[in-house]
Amino acid sequence: MMQDLKNKTFDEIQQLVARLGEKNFLAGYIFSFVHRQGAADISDITPLSKAFRTQLTEQGYYISQLKKIHLVADTAGTAKYLFELPDGNRIEAVLLPDAGRKTVCISTQAGCPMNCTFCATAKLGFHRNLTTAEIVDQVYSIRNDNHKISNVVYMGMGEPLKNYDPVVRSIRILNHPDGINIGTRHLTVSTCGIPDAIEKLVGEDVHPRLAISLNAPTDTLRNKLMPVNHKYPIASILKAVRSYQLRTARRVTFEYVLIKDLNDKADDARSLARLVKNLKCNVNLIEYNPHQGCDFAASSKKVIKRFADVLEQAGIETNIRFRKGRKINAGCGQLGSAWLADSAAH
Repeated sequence: MMQDLKNKTFDEIQQLVARLGEKNFLAGYIFSFVHRQGAADISDITPLSKAFRTQLTEQGYYISQLKKIHLVADTAGTAKYLFELPDGNRIEAVLLPDAGRKTVCISTQAGCPMNCTFCATAKLGFHRNLTTAEIVDQVYSIRNDNHKISNVVYMGMGEPLKNYDPVVRSIRILNHPDGINIGTRHLTVSTCGIPDAIEKLVGEDVHPRLAISLNAPTDTLRNKLMPVNHKYPIASILKAVRSYQLRTARRVTFEYVLIKDLNDKADDARSLARLVKNLKCNVNLIEYNPHQGCDFAASSKKVIKRFADVLEQAGIETNIRFRKGRKINAGCGQLGSAWLADSAAH
């Protein structure tokens, strides 16, 4: 895996160049050609001498490429990409255009181990972690379709902080000025809430924005929706978030999927407001997206608006996210749902 140049951070490419006895500045050419210019083969890195390119190839180095096998888009411009990995596993990523910005929602695992009851991806089970190259190449593959990417959100298939090292490495790569140079304020990691991983992230040299998939204001209710809460209750997550904010001064986003008659009452909104009021934060309310094998229903728009009003009256900045990409199964919690439907039909 580490023979794949796309897996390597800038520092690691510098180390490789030094070990092979070449001039240090060549590392910049390699990194830029791999991570900005989209070189598909070592022979494409033309600033390197032919002898050096041959040496790299002979030592087993290569540049991996994700295999794009399907693309579907809706009338609003949301596009879902299906990629096949070398071992046959499949992942999805989504392009989300909005008010001049283009955001890519990427996956970090094939499947997901977290078993959230409202999420289609959870029903696929967990297959494996993605490599750093497989994570960043989702962004590059979509960018290669003439899209100028302004934001990347780690909100696709999988729990990013359960694939910690490749995710952090991918952030360093996407953020690097010799790559596509996306600022850390435009890189968002969405997590179910893994406190020890959040605390570890405090000590890193890159600090993305954090989004916490909360979905309930109490442990009793969150236990029903998200089994991870039995191990990491809400208080432990908020403690880690405070540590992260103390180090970074970054606003955190709390994501809250609204499910009819389950977590959408005005009392739930008031409890949520009390929970997060002392944090620098905003709340994203997400309309539940239905999928095969789940009996939940979405809260009505009226109920969602009422919930938002309660939060805003309590001084909590609140945004409502209505079903973008739902028609192509690209909405929040829907990735992989088409595969569930296919398997149910056979």
